Amino acid sequence: MAKAVVMPKAGITVESCIIGKWKKKPGDKVAVGDILFDYETDKASFECESTEEGTLLECFYSDGDEVPVLVNVCAVGNPGDDVSALRPAGSAAPAAEAAVAPSADSAEPVASAPVAAVATTATASDIAADKDGILRVSPRARAYAAKNGVDPADATPTGAHGRIVEADVRRLIKDGPAVKPAASAEQAAPAVSEGEYDDVKFSGIRRAISKSMKNSLASGAQLTNNHSFDATAIQRARAEFKAAGGDLAGVTIGDMVLFAVSRTLKNHPDLNAIMLDDNTIRHYHSVNLCVAIDTPRGLIVPVIFDADKKSLIEISKEVKQLAAEARSGAINPDKLKGGSFTVSNLGAFGVESFTPVINAPQTGILGVCNITTRARQKGDGYEFYPAMGLSLTYDHRAVDGGPAAKFVKELCANLESFTALLLK
Repeated sequence: MAKAVVMPKAGITVESCIIGKWKKKPGDKVAVGDILFDYETDKASFECESTEEGTLLECFYSDGDEVPVLVNVCAVGNPGDDVSALRPAGSAAPAAEAAVAPSADSAEPVASAPVAAVATTATASDIAADKDGILRVSPRARAYAAKNGVDPADATPTGAHGRIVEADVRRLIKDGPAVKPAASAEQAAPAVSEGEYDDVKFSGIRRAISKSMKNSLASGAQLTNNHSFDATAIQRARAEFKAAGGDLAGVTIGDMVLFAVSRTLKNHPDLNAIMLDDNTIRHYHSVNLCVAIDTPRGLIVPVIFDADKKSLIEISKEVKQLAAEARSGAINPDKLKGGSFTVSNLGAFGVESFTPVINAPQTGILGVCNITTRARQKGDGYEFYPAMGLSLTYDHRAVDGGPAAKFVKELCANLESFTALLLK
C-alpha cells in the first residue's frame, strides 16, 4: 500500500516551505533516509529524507512550489499502488492532467486529430478557449503561471479538449510563447534588441528579505543618527585578549560591541522593544540581541537570547556558532525569532556610515562601521586617534531623537572605557 511523505515542520514557527530541487524522480527506488528533495524556509535550507521505503510513485509538487508543513509531498509504495487518497486537495498529478479523456456523453464533438497538430493552424488562445471564449486552464497550471508571472493564454495546450496543463506553462516559461504570424507586412514592427540578459527568480530567502525590508520602511517612521567614538580602548583590549590566548583570543571588536550594546540597552527600554501596533510598545526585560549575518543565500538574523546575562566570552562563542549555522543553511528557524534589538556590522567592508533598515517590529537597529584615523585638537596642537562609526536607525513613533542620541552617547562612553564596563 502506498504511503505519503510529508513536508517536514522545520521549527515551531514555520508554516510553509519551498521545494528547491527534487533529488529523486517517480520510478526511482528509495530507502528510509534517502534524500528526496531539498527545501527552504524564509531563512534556512534543509534536506527532506524519505520516511518510507519502496518506489517513488508520484511527486505531488514541483521544484519551486510552496507547500504547507505536514502536507503530503509525494507517495512511496509498490508500482501500481493507488495514490489518489494521498494526493493533497487541489494538487493533481501532471500525468493525470494530460491523460484526461473526453467523457462518452460529452455534448461537444472532439476532433480525432492530436491537439499538437491543431496547434499548427491555430493560436494557443484559440485552442484553449471554448466557444464562449473561456480559457481552459487546469488549476495547477493557472497557479504555476501566476507564480511565475506569465499569461497561461500564451501557452500551447496539450491537454484533453485543448486544456492548458502545468507542463504547457513550464514549456512556455522555458521556450517562450509560440510565434504568431503578423497580419501584414505593414503591421510588423521592427525587432528591437535588448542585448543579452538573465531573469533570475528570487529565492525564498531573498523574497522574505525583500518583503521584510519593504514592509519595514512602509510601516515605520525611520531615521538615522550617525556617531563616532575613540576606539583606542577596544583596540587595546583586543590586543590584550589575543595575547592572553585561550577563549579570549577569539574575542573580536565586533563581539565587544555586542557586549556593550547588551549592557547599555538595559537603560533604554524604548529601544529594547517591539511595536505591537501604532499605539502599543512591548518593552523586553531581557536583551534578545539579533545579529545580522551575511550568508551566500542572503541576510540571516539569528538571536542571542538573554545577551545581557551572558559574559563577553559566551557572547563571542555563541555569535560564531550562530554564524556558522546560518551560513551552512542548517540553523533552526526558532533561533531567528523573538529578537528585541538588532546589530548589523559592515565595518569589515570599509563602510564609514550607513542607514540600516529596522528589523520590524523592533524599534531600533545599530549599524557598526569601520575604524578610520581622525585628528582632534589637543592643547595647542592636534593628535590622531582611531574613530569608529555607529549608525543608529530608530522608529520615531516609539523613540524621539533626544533619547536615541542618549543611548548612543552612553554606548560610546562604555566602549571608550571598555575595561571598566567588564567589571560592572
